[in-house]
Parts: sequence; C-alpha cells; structure tokens
Amino acid sequence: MPVVPRIVGDTGPFSASFQLVEENGETWIFELRLTAASASVPPPISILWTQPATNVKGVWSSGALYEKRLRADWEEADVESRISVNAPAISVFGHQDENRLTFAWSDAVNTANLAAPVREEDNLLHCRVDLFQEGCEPLTEFVGHLRIDLGQKTYCEALREAGYWWEESMDSVQSVPDAALEPIYSTWYNFHQEIDPEELLAECRLASELGYKTIIVDDGWQTMDNQRGYDYTGDWLPERFTEMAAFVGGVHACGMKAMIWYSVPFCGPKSKAYQKFKGKFLTENHRWAPVFDPRYPEVRDYLVAKYASAIKDWKLDGLKLDFIDDFRMYPETPLGKADGRDCANVNEGVARLIQQITTALRAVKTDLIIEFRQKYIGPELRRLGNIFRAFDCPNDSATNRLRTTDVRLIGGSSKVTADMVTWHQEEPTEIAALQLNNVLFSVPQLSVRLREQSSEKLAMIRFWTAYYNENRDLLMGDGAFRAHAPLENYPLLSITEGGKMIVGLHGHAIVELPEGVGELDIINGKLTETVILRLSAHRTVSLETFDCLGQKSEQTTLSLPAGINVLTVPPSGLLRIRN
Repeated sequence: MPVVPRIVGDTGPFSASFQLVEENGETWIFELRLTAASASVPPPISILWTQPATNVKGVWSSGALYEKRLRADWEEADVESRISVNAPAISVFGHQDENRLTFAWSDAVNTANLAAPVREEDNLLHCRVDLFQEGCEPLTEFVGHLRIDLGQKTYCEALREAGYWWEESMDSVQSVPDAALEPIYSTWYNFHQEIDPEELLAECRLASELGYKTIIVDDGWQTMDNQRGYDYTGDWLPERFTEMAAFVGGVHACGMKAMIWYSVPFCGPKSKAYQKFKGKFLTENHRWAPVFDPRYPEVRDYLVAKYASAIKDWKLDGLKLDFIDDFRMYPETPLGKADGRDCANVNEGVARLIQQITTALRAVKTDLIIEFRQKYIGPELRRLGNIFRAFDCPNDSATNRLRTTDVRLIGGSSKVTADMVTWHQEEPTEIAALQLNNVLFSVPQLSVRLREQSSEKLAMIRFWTAYYNENRDLLMGDGAFRAHAPLENYPLLSITEGGKMIVGLHGHAIVELPEGVGELDIINGKLTETVILRLSAHRTVSLETFDCLGQKSEQTTLSLPAGINVLTVPPSGLLRIRN
C-alpha cells in the first residue's frame, strides 16, 4: 500500500508493536500489540496513514445516514464506535461506487473513532483510528487488528467482506432461525401503549392471513400507564397482559410467533426496581429514565433473570431488546472498579451483560429471535442479536430504505429488518405502497391497524408481502447485493444470484440487465411510471406488469434492442421480464 500506517502517541507503561501480519492481494491486516508489566489503562493513541484523495465521491460509515460526503480534517470524526453504538468501519467510495479504501478495526467493544477526511493543503486522505480516548479496563496485554482494503471492487463488496471478517475472529455468532426472516407485525406505531390482548389476537388472525408470522408486542404490556414514558420500566410485570402465557398461546394458535419488548437500560423512578437498585445507575438525569449500570453483577443478574423467565414461563419466541445505546458514560457516571462494580469500563459491563443474556437464553431456547435497533448494530452484538432493525422513521419510506440498506451492508451473517411501516388512514394506496416496496431488501415490519384498512389497502399489503415471501431466499440471501449511489440515497438496489435479479428502483436511475440474467424483476418503488432499461444485446422477452394491488396491467412479448429501452410500469408496481 502507498503509506504504511504508524502509531502516534505516548504508550506510557506499555511496550508497543505494530506490524503487517497478513497480506492478500490489495488487502492488508496490521496487528497492534500492547504489553505492560502490570495491569494498566492504555493511554490514548492513534493509528495514522495517508492516501491520495483521487476519484473520491464520498465516505460511508454505519452512522452517516444522509451525511455520506467527504469531510475535511478540521471536522469531527466520521464515526464513533463502541459496543453499543455503530460499527468500527469506513468505506471511501468513488464516482461509480468503486471501493477506494475500506478499513475496519477489530475491537468492537471499546470506544474507537474512525475518520478518513481530506486535508485541503495536500488533497490527501488523512486516515486515522483513535483508540483509548475513553478509558478501558486495566490490562497487561491488548491485541487489535486493522484491516485495510484497497481492492478493485464495489464499496458494497468491501463492506460485506469486512462484516464477515469480524465474525471470523468471534467464537460465537447468534444463528438466524428461519422464523426471523418472516414478516413481522408490530404494535408500536398503531397502538403505542393502548394495547389489549383480545384486540391484538384479532389483528393477529388477519395479519397471519396476510403473510405476517411474528408479532412484536411493544411497550405497554407491562404497565397500565399510557403516558408514553418510561416511569414504570424496570419491574417488567405484565400488569396489562395479566395472562401473558394464555395470550402467547393464542398467538401461536394464529400460526404466529410472539415477541415482547424490553427497554434494557431503563429503570423508571416509579418502579420497585428503582428503590432496589438506587445508587447503581449510570445516570438518573436521562431524559427518559434512570439508566442501569451494567458494571454491577447484581444488575446484570436481575435483567438476565427477567428475560430468561419470560422466555421460559410464557413460551415466547423472541425479545425486542431496546435502547442498548443508552449504556454509556454520563457526566455523573462513577468511575472505576469500586463499590461493587466488577469492571471499570461501561463497554465491558455491556459486553458481560450481553454474554450472560446469551448464555441464559440459549439454555432455555436455541432458536430465539432477538431484535436490536440501529445504532447498536456493531459486530460484537451479533453474539446475541440476529435481526437488526432500522432506527425509527415512521411514515418515511425513503429514510427506511436508507437505514435498512446501511444496516445490511455491514451486517455479516445477521439480517436486517425494516422500521415499522405505517401510514395515515387517508393515504392514497399507491403512496402507502411505497412504505412496503421501499424496504423489500429487509424483513418487512408492519404497524397499521389492519381491521381499519380499506379492502384496497389490504390487497396492496397482501400483494407486496406475498412478493417478499415468494422471493425471500433471494431478497435476504447471500447473492450479490448492490446499493447504488450512496450519496443519492440509494435510488437503485439490486441483488443477483444465479440467473435471477431483483431491482428496487426508487429514483431516476438506469437499470442494467446483465448478460446471463434470464429473470429480472423491477420493483417500481416510486410514483412515476417510466422505467429505463439498458441492454448490452438484443433480446426477445416476455413482459408482465402489475399495479400496487397485484392486478396484472399488461402481458406481452417484446423485441428489445441493445441500448436504451423505455418501459412503463404502474406507480408502486412490479415489472417482470423473462427470456
């Protein structure tokens, strides 16, 4: 590579080595090793190197969202990563989605800041990985690896390889049961805390008929409070769902799996747990509720016991474990390993909590569905979570597409689920359909009151859900997934495996039909009817178009010349092309 990375900073009591340990084509892995005679907290250090900023269009990171531009070196780092926030990786992409530089750091527990900004004086990317800016556990040895990929591939391929690289060094990654890939019905946006068991069972019967095979009962099952706050979190007793086991049995009778929600860090001031754990919080000044301190073994044991008994006693199929990213240092957080805390660092406390939950739940049921949410999508959390949801973006199809794509690109063997799809009751069906057809490269998650939907909207839900279910193996599989034009918010998504390709068209982009692909589906995830298809050679194809309700609007055979072909597809509709 052009410039070899170097360590910058005083390593204090640690002797340090930094060397190349593996080279594979244009991919290099460097090893940082710190050793000390006695346990000490490593001081802040950085790994620095430069690279010419040529053919650079933008910079991808797991927390960038709409900010995938190239930053200047006087701005903040591109991404801060720790066990409960983001993934320690960056991908610099070119003007045709080429990989210009992708680098990843192996330690996904401790805080690291990664950046690849341009310096205006020299037009170089001044790349850096800042380590130990937030103190970690005292140690005598630390080993970390930096993976740098300059290979000629798309940035999507480079990120995919980085995602699996983390897993290679992990002793355990939570497997993904088939049930985790089935569409999910959620209570949150449609009911919030106003939930009733019998009403939900009625919804389940309709949801199951529409193709939804899991229900997530969100906030509200545990309390009669309906103020949309967290004052009563922490006890986790089913005050509203007093017969939870019977309710879960009713869900199973509908042919569905049952999951329930927990806000893991929060211990509301009106709960009994608050009095029990007073003084064992990271903060009591959080906007929502006091935050448990996972460095206390008794805190971890309490939470683990709650989740394990819920799975065992109520025969649940999974858990939605929420707000993990609120486990962090606050100004008033006590420092150090003292007063009963068995570790000094909050990240280490979270790691221990995750491991204990994993061990306890696997002992009860091995095929659980565990949902985590963006931002806590880092590789270390794959030890417990197996589906990772896009961060909340209600009624926002574009952001849902953007977020699900970001999570998928770095997800390794885990799977991504959409944020709950919802719309206003008066929304035109073609526009409501955008909420679903924009997220079909993830597990659909629906949150509307089904019994209040029109027959037209139910037909639309049935059509797009059936399309996902029929094509799930390809949509959610390990085929060649491409997220085109990240600075344009992914106007075109595609996945190809064997001779079949599915394209999600969500903006003004040209669809390329590659040689060797005999089956092409184009999801017209927009309201305009024009689809531009480019062929490298003449083809005679059969063509079918469907509107957003699944009604066939055209079936014909066409002779398509090489080059540009302009086709018409109904808004929020589907085009099928077959050789």
